[in-house]
Amino acid sequence: MNTDFVTLIIIDGFGIAPPRRGNAISIAVTPTLDELVTTFPSMALKSSGELVGLPWGEMGNSEVGHLSIGTGRIVYQSLPRITKEIAEGSFFKNTAFLNAAKHVKNNNSALHIMGLVSDGGVHSSEEHLYALLEFCKDNGLDKVYIHAFLDGRDTAKNTAEEFILQLQRRINDLGVGKIASLAGRYYGMDRDNRWDRIEKSYNVIVEGVSEQTAEDPIKMIQKSYENNVFDEEFIPTVITENGKPVATVQDNDAVIFFNFRPDRTRQITKAFILPGFEKFQRKRSLQNLFFVSMTEFEKDLPVSEIAFPPIEIDTPLSKVIADNNFKQLHIAETEKYPHVTFFFNGGKEAAFEGEDRVLIPSPHVSSYDQKPAMSTREIKERVVQEILKKKYKLIVINLANVDMVGHTGNLKAAVKAVEVVDEAVKEIVEATLDMEGAAIITADHGNAEEMMNAQTGDIVKEHSSNPVPFVLIGKQWEGQSTLPTRDLSSLQSVGMLADVAPTILQILGLDRPAEMTGRSLI
Repeated sequence: MNTDFVTLIIIDGFGIAPPRRGNAISIAVTPTLDELVTTFPSMALKSSGELVGLPWGEMGNSEVGHLSIGTGRIVYQSLPRITKEIAEGSFFKNTAFLNAAKHVKNNNSALHIMGLVSDGGVHSSEEHLYALLEFCKDNGLDKVYIHAFLDGRDTAKNTAEEFILQLQRRINDLGVGKIASLAGRYYGMDRDNRWDRIEKSYNVIVEGVSEQTAEDPIKMIQKSYENNVFDEEFIPTVITENGKPVATVQDNDAVIFFNFRPDRTRQITKAFILPGFEKFQRKRSLQNLFFVSMTEFEKDLPVSEIAFPPIEIDTPLSKVIADNNFKQLHIAETEKYPHVTFFFNGGKEAAFEGEDRVLIPSPHVSSYDQKPAMSTREIKERVVQEILKKKYKLIVINLANVDMVGHTGNLKAAVKAVEVVDEAVKEIVEATLDMEGAAIITADHGNAEEMMNAQTGDIVKEHSSNPVPFVLIGKQWEGQSTLPTRDLSSLQSVGMLADVAPTILQILGLDRPAEMTGRSLI
């Protein structure tokens, strides 16, 4: 089946949904795509939720979409990755946690668990906090203290009372842990170099110093609500017992910071661990502190251990092509250039041997519905030129306009964007077939097929969780379509985005590395 080369066309934001108002893709006049899906094998692929490494039911996005396509495997993002390890039990054997437990036992000291206590699921997970408390119980730790940041941003503004009540119930059930401090995320999770906010949160946790103290966390939250100060801005508060702080972080203690999203963890983490920290005056530098970050908060940040370090992807599709001494081209416009390079290559910034990259500038307009074509035609012209040179074994193309115009909510402009893509696909596919290549059309996630809420008629600007197309185009597959019409929504999903790379390798007659857990769709 060996083919000279493969052209991979990723139409960003091009999902599958039944024809209806609000579906820019079904409204658009697309003679090329109509002919291709009724001539060549066409399938639907899952592009959201667990099959792209996201939590169940979560809509896909460009980053995980390109990561899945380019690596040929499900790369679990932090939230589902950690949750999965809890379900499988490996969480409780995590060496970072075990070493933190060992540290406090050896030093007869305390373990402090710090993080955002809410069900927002953006920065942290309650489930992860509860699992840590279970871990503490299993390991016989009795001095365990929780420093809770309150949300109100990824949740309703006044839900902390409910979350802290749930936490107290869990503490009582397990018989381990005490709440030692509370603070709104506005303070402890600042990311905009407002160090005065971090200082207030830090002083509560380390020095037991705050504008207000409380013996009862719930009563303090209720009082704050009465004063119209809600969760996000909740004033950092030391929780006391018999007039003294329940606990503060001391020399020889351990801290586990259970937020998994890095951007709002860095500042307060630096206050804890950097020896030469100068952003505010610390009363002391903590000695022999064992600090565990849930994920890699920042490269080279000197934490003691990272519980869930980045997953190393050693054999993305691009590397397999390079290792076989073939040349490849990755091309996109500005908006999606990182996606066909960094994300497609499994989080690797540098190009592989023989990998050329072309960046076509995106148009300078205030909103892309003013120019629905964006730079699609310029990309198409360059791709056709490169195909005719017969230099590359793999050409990876991202066409960004369907997604970016979809995000404007302008249905008419999105329809135009789809029609421009149809014209571009015609020339790219014709050139590919003329030069004895194969083409694959797919997408990273849905968007433009669902631009209106079917019930309310409201404009929808975000991604969808719909499947995406996979069209396999080559002379050897002509006439093998099972679709009687252009409507892809009758198709059941038969695979996932991680199946694209193994399919390309089979077409090119190259071996699939064991790390690629996707399967060929041929």
